[in-house]
Order: sequence, then structure tokens, then C-alpha cells
Amino acid sequence: MHKAYISGTGSCLPERVLTNNELEQMVETSDEWITSRTGIQTRRISGAGEQNYQLAARAAEKALAAAGLEAQELDLVLVATLSPHMIMPSCACFVQAEIGAANAFAFDLNAACSGFLYGLDMAEKYIASRPEMKILVIGSETLSCRVNWEDRNTCILFGDGAGACIVESSSARGIVDSTLHADGNLWNLLYMDSPASRNPDLLDKDRQGCYIQMSGRDVFKYAVRAMEDAVTRLLKRQNLAINDVCLLIPHQANVRILGKLMERLGIEQEKVFINVNKYGNTSAASIPIALDEACQEGRVQQGDLVLLCSFGGGFTWGSMLLYW
Repeated sequence: MHKAYISGTGSCLPERVLTNNELEQMVETSDEWITSRTGIQTRRISGAGEQNYQLAARAAEKALAAAGLEAQELDLVLVATLSPHMIMPSCACFVQAEIGAANAFAFDLNAACSGFLYGLDMAEKYIASRPEMKILVIGSETLSCRVNWEDRNTCILFGDGAGACIVESSSARGIVDSTLHADGNLWNLLYMDSPASRNPDLLDKDRQGCYIQMSGRDVFKYAVRAMEDAVTRLLKRQNLAINDVCLLIPHQANVRILGKLMERLGIEQEKVFINVNKYGNTSAASIPIALDEACQEGRVQQGDLVLLCSFGGGFTWGSMLLYW
């Protein structure tokens, strides 16, 4: 039986570092307030030559090099994003052109912060039906384009970046199982309006702008509960315990959410990879960036049981187990 395994990872972060002290000059906030409530100290903000697809392409090239593949060998380019360079064409098509993946088909996927997990799950399904496929899955965001820089409750949280992985078939290691969920009834807790309609009959006059809006306390409550449920349900289905997990890589939202999740799961901090302090919340890019850093730091070894989990606007959430 063929499994889908990750043969290479890569990431790309913009050069500009935006500190909490700099944010103090932009909105009514403070380094102490941001750090104590979110754990975020810095985040990366894109500049010239760092459009979403450009970050994604650079992360992709690193993942290809790590896997020992050429772009022309790819069969599919899949980009998870909620902040594409354009609505049409897709970010994935721009990436395909940028890296020269001439033989791949390409499309975007939007499941907000859960997008990378949704993308990996989709890649697994392709591998199951066509084991010869080589798939590039990317999570990439330029959320600096989609925040209200006058709203101190959201602009302090988000950052830009991209993470990528190559998915191939293996008979021995790879994705074990995953569970994905959504609840559209909770959409108004975390959302971003589209640009104003050009059709007056479809114009929503209550829309405030094309930027992220969030009900922070409600998101906290649902996020912790959703990720805990997804993880425990998946472990139970596989007759595993949290102690069997070598490394948990959760969506990097803020340290309070991560701390509560660790407490409710009963997992020690040494087994959890956290980099939200450096990059903030990069939505669909957060897990692949963290995964690449974990690989670079030697936190993931062949044979390790790795657990991924996420939540995001929609609401969407899920978890995934894989043997590295």
C-alpha cells in the first residue's frame, strides 16, 4: 500500500522584521501588552519583490532541492492561501510559471489557517490513486496586505511568509491518518470581506473593507476546543496516546492558545514546536514554516511520529499524523 510522505521541505520569510516597539508607534499598544497576550515579539512584512507567489516560489525551490527533484518532475502545484496576489489567475499558476513546473497542473485552496493540512490531505488522495505523482504543497500568505493597520486587535497578530513541501509515495512511511472539519455557522468570528461588488444588486452596504476581522475571545474558545477534539479523536482512531507523539506542530496563532492546548492534551512543552514569537500568525504558512524549521533544527528524525493540528476562519480545523 502506498503512503504519501514528505520528501523535502522549504520556507521563505520576507526580509523586513516588524517589532512590537515599532507597532507602538503605529497603534495604541505596547510591547508588554502584545507579548503577554500573544507571545509575539516580531513578525515579517513583505516588501518589493516579495509578493505572495514570489515567497511561495522561493520556498518551493528549497523544498525541491531538499527532495532532490527538478521542477519539471512535478505533476501538481497546490497553494493554500487566503491572500493571493490576484483573484485570477491562482497563486499556484504564478508559482508554476515562476519555478518552471511546465508539466504540472496548478490550483489554489482556501481553508484559511487550516489550508496547508487540507492541502496535504488532498495530496495524499492523489498519491493513493496515482502513486507515481510528485506533488508540491505550499502554504503562503502576505497578510500584511489584508489587515487593518489601525486595528490594534488584529494588526499585531499577523505576518507574511511561505512554507512548502514535496509529497511523494512510499511503502514504509508517510501520512498515517487525518481528520478535517468545518463549521460555516461560525464564519463571523473570523473573516475577511471580498472587494466591493460591481453589481449593485449584490452590494453589501454593511461591509467595512477587505481586511481581517476577528472576535478574539470567541476564536480562542473555539480554537482550543476544536484542535483538542481533532487531536484526541485522531489518536483514539489509531489506538495511540499523546505520549506516542514525538513532536506536535500546531498552527502558530498565539502562545495563550498553544499553552491551553498543551494543557488540555497533557503534552509537555519539549514535544511542541513553537515559533510564533518570531513570525506571528502566518495563517496557511504557519505549519509548513514550522515544519521546515523543525527539520533544519533536527527536531524531526526518520521514524518519528509527528502530529500536526490547526484551526482557521470558516471555521475550519483538523489534525494529521505522519511517520517521518
